[in-house]
Amino acid sequence: MSRELISKKTRNEFREYLVGWTLATIANEFDAADISCDLAYDPPVSGQRRSLVEQYYHSLDLTKPDDARKLLNAFENVLISIGNTANFYYSEEQRNQDLARLTACLRRDGYVFENARVVPIAGAVSLDGVRARAVELDAGHLAQQIKRIEQSVDSDPAHAIGSAKELIETCCRTILAERGNPCTEKLDVLPLVRRTLEELSLVPEGIPDEAKGAKSIKAILGNLATISQNLAELRNLYGTGHGKEGRTKGLSPRHARLAVGAATTLALFLFDTHMERLTEPVGASA
Repeated sequence: MSRELISKKTRNEFREYLVGWTLATIANEFDAADISCDLAYDPPVSGQRRSLVEQYYHSLDLTKPDDARKLLNAFENVLISIGNTANFYYSEEQRNQDLARLTACLRRDGYVFENARVVPIAGAVSLDGVRARAVELDAGHLAQQIKRIEQSVDSDPAHAIGSAKELIETCCRTILAERGNPCTEKLDVLPLVRRTLEELSLVPEGIPDEAKGAKSIKAILGNLATISQNLAELRNLYGTGHGKEGRTKGLSPRHARLAVGAATTLALFLFDTHMERLTEPVGASA
């Protein structure tokens, strides 16, 4: 069964907030987001406002990105309204509490409210792909790392940066073990990635010069290892795992999302290549 892209908990939190709105205002916001109202649906909730919100929810298939985007558009307008100081009857303290609660729910679902827009946290899609590979390979430790990254990107960027580098290490060790060549020695991330690239026949030297686009392909393959090295250096400077000078300033969630995005893109490419190699004739290469 496909996972809903916006959780029931998040929907319920927004619904309870909207109970304070008029029926007409609720309808206007959902209609503006091009969401239909399923009037034939009788939701198991009390109150006209709750029922109306649930009737709009019911018309959506939230396993589909297009429908999820419609609902996120409606939620955007709700969040913008919370910050509207023209609501003079609405105290600043209460507005801040409501905004914090609702945006926290969205973050758990993989979204962030920035510049009056609800957008996916960078790397969320890739994390879904890596998570799927973890399930296929029965890699429980990898699944735990993914969960830790998702929980810390906004709340603890330093931890997310450190975990991004560890994600690549776990990815490489999992692939090598799956291919019957486990890495039992302690290696830094760069030589570990290089060993994995060799195992998957992805080293630049494996591309003949006469191949179409050989120069570009070699450059991309060479840069794969560089990604891991740069993440290791970023982790040493700002991530967890090393003591820092007391006045060291950390990076923001956007930097953590950049690190996580790079790590998960590399991990997913390596996993996908590994899975494809399993079905290729012996001796085939990239």
